[in-house]
Amino acid sequence: MSYAIIRNDKLTRVDAQGSYIHNDRRSKGHSNKDIDPTRTHLNFWCKKNELTYIKEFDKMKKEYDLKGTIRSNSNIMCEIMITSDNAFFNKIGLEETKRYFKESYKFVCNYNNLEEKYIVSAAVHLDETTPHMHLVYIPVIHTKDKEGNDIDKICCRDFWKGRDSYRQLQNAFHKYITSKGFDLERGLPVEETGAKHEKIEDLKKLTNFENTKKILDNIKLELPETPDINDIKLIKLNREKVENEIIKPKDDKIMELYQENLKLHNELSKQVNLVNVAEKYQKERNSILADNKELHNQVNNIKAEYKEKEFDIEWKYKSKIKSLEKENSHLHKIIDKFYETVDKFIVWICHKFGIGESKELVKKFEEDTHTFIDPVKQLEHEEREKEWDLEI
Repeated sequence: MSYAIIRNDKLTRVDAQGSYIHNDRRSKGHSNKDIDPTRTHLNFWCKKNELTYIKEFDKMKKEYDLKGTIRSNSNIMCEIMITSDNAFFNKIGLEETKRYFKESYKFVCNYNNLEEKYIVSAAVHLDETTPHMHLVYIPVIHTKDKEGNDIDKICCRDFWKGRDSYRQLQNAFHKYITSKGFDLERGLPVEETGAKHEKIEDLKKLTNFENTKKILDNIKLELPETPDINDIKLIKLNREKVENEIIKPKDDKIMELYQENLKLHNELSKQVNLVNVAEKYQKERNSILADNKELHNQVNNIKAEYKEKEFDIEWKYKSKIKSLEKENSHLHKIIDKFYETVDKFIVWICHKFGIGESKELVKKFEEDTHTFIDPVKQLEHEEREKEWDLEI
């Protein structure tokens, strides 16, 4: 049975650029070997983006006055991938395949009050191994600001709020798509199905494995030897009667038993092969579970290490900012004091030597030396002179 497959990924600006290049086939040399360039013309869009994903995002944010704090590493978009398996698409054919993706597009447009206007792009790829759709959208929630005004806000976290948000998405998609006439299963987790893993030892008992192997080892598939009628001298006179009434029925019975023996051997072989495959699967499963446990431990260690480093970096960063702010405040005080001292000095000079007004003295100094007393004006003046020299 085929399954309705839908999954969601969050995209930063960097991720969105990579998705755009792949989804719109902007790369000249595809690293994905599953892409068949001779079939790319079969691809189609349920909604075609006019610009790159980043430019479309910036345009929509401004056009729809979308709120939300956007940092360089923020998740600004999401990408939903929808597909099934080749058996399903081969069975329904091209036209129904297109309808499957168009209905899926409608589902996403209305899911969680998203609205179609916030869909950036919905590209359907038919040039890879299995048909699938990449649907990129801005996760907009309809909420209120601090003043109680209605706003539309970009927020991946709140759009996918709740630990089971993706499970709800899968359940809703399966219900919707099957209502449109597509015969697909919804894969359920083990806690819902109640399925349990059978041990190999229990399977061996169920199939009587050890006895079966012994029987197979002892079975002889060769036909038993039968006496030659010509060696039985005592019954030569009744040769035809003995052959028809005794020997032939016995030969027929032996052949019948031989055929049954063959069938039994085949059935027993199937049981043994089943157990052998199950044993192999058990070993692989145990290995995968061990690797998964080790990987989980590594992820937890990395998270803990990252959290510790994040705290150290944040502490150093805040400490540096505090130091710079203190230093900056001190410099401002020095500059202010310098201005005040210069003004007092000029006034004192004028009074001491009877020069006149301090403003006239400053003006005379600036005209004769082409230098401003105010350092800010002087720096601006020097910058303009450099620009003039470059133009000449």
